[in-house]
Order: sequence, then C-alpha cells, then structure tokens
Amino acid sequence: MHRTGLIVALAIAAAAGLLFGLFPGLDLAVARAFYGFTDGSNNMFALRLSPLVMLLRNAGLWVGIILVAPAVAALAIKLVWPRRKLLMSGRAILFLTATMALGPGLLVNVVLKDHWGRSRPIDVTQFGGPEKFVPWWDPRGECPANCSFVSGDVAGAFWTIAPAALTPPPYRAAAYGAALALGTAMAAFRVMAGGHFPSDVIFAGVFTFLVVWLCYALIYRWPRTRLEDDDVEHALERIGLPVHDFVAGIFRKKKTEL
Repeated sequence: MHRTGLIVALAIAAAAGLLFGLFPGLDLAVARAFYGFTDGSNNMFALRLSPLVMLLRNAGLWVGIILVAPAVAALAIKLVWPRRKLLMSGRAILFLTATMALGPGLLVNVVLKDHWGRSRPIDVTQFGGPEKFVPWWDPRGECPANCSFVSGDVAGAFWTIAPAALTPPPYRAAAYGAALALGTAMAAFRVMAGGHFPSDVIFAGVFTFLVVWLCYALIYRWPRTRLEDDDVEHALERIGLPVHDFVAGIFRKKKTEL
C-alpha cells in the first residue's frame, strides 16, 4: 500500500477511461468475441451457463467472504461482550470491515450499480437485447437497477488486496499476486459470461483498490489519522457498553420480578 500502487492504479484508470471513452466500440468488440458461444438450447453468451465457469465464479466469491468473516465475527463478539479483549487486531478489524463495506458494498453495489444505468452486454440491442448501449462514462442508460457499471463480483474479488496488505512482509508480494490473480480471473469470467464490459471490470478493480489504499493510509500510515489497536478497542467498548448494560439491566429486572 505504497504510493507506487496508487500511481499505477490512477494510470490504469486514466488509460482505460480515455481508451474506452474515445473508442466505446472496443467494449462491444470484446463482448462480441464471447457472444457467439452457444449451447444446445441456442443460448448466446453460453459460457455463463458453463458448470466450470459457474463453479470458479462461486469459488471466487467465497474467498472474500471467508477472509472478512473473522473480522466481522471479532467485531460482533466485541460489541456483544464489550469488556472482552478483541480476538484480533483492532486496526485489522476496522480496516477489513470498512474497506468491504465502503468498496464492494456502498460505492459499487449501492451508489454505482443502482444509479449508473449502463446495460449489461447480454441486454443491449447489439446482442439481441432490448436496451441501448452506452459508453462507460454515460449514466443515462436504460438499465433500471443492478446495472453493468461496475462489477460487484470483480470488486469483491479485488477487495482481497486488503487482507493481502496485512500479511507478514515475507509473504506480502505473494499475497498481492494471489489477490490480483483472483480479481483478474473474476473479471475474465464476468466478461466471458456477457455480464459486464471490459471497462466495467477494469473500473471495478481500480475503484476497489483506491478505497483500500485510502483506508490503509488513514488507519495505518498518515500521522494525523493513523490509529493504534487500543484506540479501536476502546472505541468499540464505548459503543458496546451502553447497549450491553441496558440489555443486562432488563434481564436483571426480569429476574428480580420472578
């Protein structure tokens, strides 16, 4: 999570934005390469129905869920029993849950996918659908919800950069490589399936990386904002104790009445 990664991500965003913005037909050309795959029922984009592709896609989705689960569990336990010691680093809990919530959660699946009306390849007129094609920068497409820009699956896969950033230094490069490989593979699956255009998956990766980079800088690096594990633990105690004591008081009152 150094400045070099930020520069690379911004360069990719600028290059992709210009390339697919000036030449939107590139999105259609790549999608057309997979449109011709058919199955026995003459379904187009038939790779989306391939058992192997579906299995690999589902496996990729589970990776992020498995990696964030310990942080979510540790957070929940701390809020329910606020006087207990955190089961893992407080900063790690905050970093992993915040990046998942803000990146794949809020930015991608709430802000963009439901308000940026770009239709998916499988739904545009060029590939037999009822909706018009628009370039990535145009939110005025005909998709009503859960739209193409950007890919939620790809954002979730690239989110694994966050836990990779917390691995011990000797293994960090390998962890980053695995996270990037997972994100790239998920991007390929979604384009092959007609679920997204190339620009959708590129920006899903870039936006997710930028959220992860910023959260890491705020929590771990920048002197004015960086936190210590004790800071997070004490903050969670302050949040959890009033609720815990209120609930405990209700149960004590009911026990006394009995």
